[in-house]
Amino acid sequence: MSWLDKLKSGLKKTAGLFTARTFDAASVEELEEALIRADVGLTATRRIMQDIQSKKSRESDEIRAAVGRVLVEKMQPVARPLTIDAARKPYVILVVGVNGVGKTTTIGKLARQYRDQGLKVSLVAGDTFRAGAVEQLQLWGDKTGCRVHAGKPGADAAGLVFDALAASRKAGDDVLLIDTAGRLHNRADLMDELKKIVRVIQKADASAPHAVELVLDATTGQNALTQVKIFQEMVGVTGLIMTKLDGTAKGGILVALADAYPLPIHAVGVGEQADDLHAFTAAEYVDSLLGGA
Repeated sequence: MSWLDKLKSGLKKTAGLFTARTFDAASVEELEEALIRADVGLTATRRIMQDIQSKKSRESDEIRAAVGRVLVEKMQPVARPLTIDAARKPYVILVVGVNGVGKTTTIGKLARQYRDQGLKVSLVAGDTFRAGAVEQLQLWGDKTGCRVHAGKPGADAAGLVFDALAASRKAGDDVLLIDTAGRLHNRADLMDELKKIVRVIQKADASAPHAVELVLDATTGQNALTQVKIFQEMVGVTGLIMTKLDGTAKGGILVALADAYPLPIHAVGVGEQADDLHAFTAAEYVDSLLGGA
């Protein structure tokens, strides 16, 4: 099964609505309800419905075609890949998010992609508290041929990151991917620890981190909006990666995020394998969300 097939399979429950062809009152109401059920959210849904009504053809227009045009137009500006600036060595990518969203797995997938591009990559096991976190990242390091910087269980993550950045610079790495402990966005003490990591990175390189990627779980729904807000305020998120789109009928949360925040959506995850992370593209996402063939 291709990654697009996995994406469409995960989002297929939103497809049934679009059997209606014309814009009668009943089908418009059904569309609005379906978008809300798909986690597009009330605010974004209302804006989308206004756009659809204003931009649909004056002639008979299929609902799916009209919705597709509006959604692609909304999602296109945030569909931007994460590009590595070769002038910044190492290019430091800090990966953050709440517990269980798949940060470590996402780092492993990114490492594979960058290694396939011929880049020299190191990983930092900054989650020094979760049992098995270091081992999990080390497995990815072994799979991808990347060095893993790790400390003792419970070690100070900020100090580890500082040392890893110095070693990475000395080794001539192109990319340094930093894993962090999952932390609830409503725990001020844990968020302060994350801010400390950022401050320590900036002591070593004032321009770093060059990217702060917030990993989100598609199954969390509207709570993703709160996560973006808090992490953005705390550590200046620069981009989003959405995981588990292969296992949810609520993938419309990406539309809600695009409506509420201007942050780029860099990639989407549709499985656990190394090649299951893909650049986010508006047309493919919208086609899958609307049940494209």
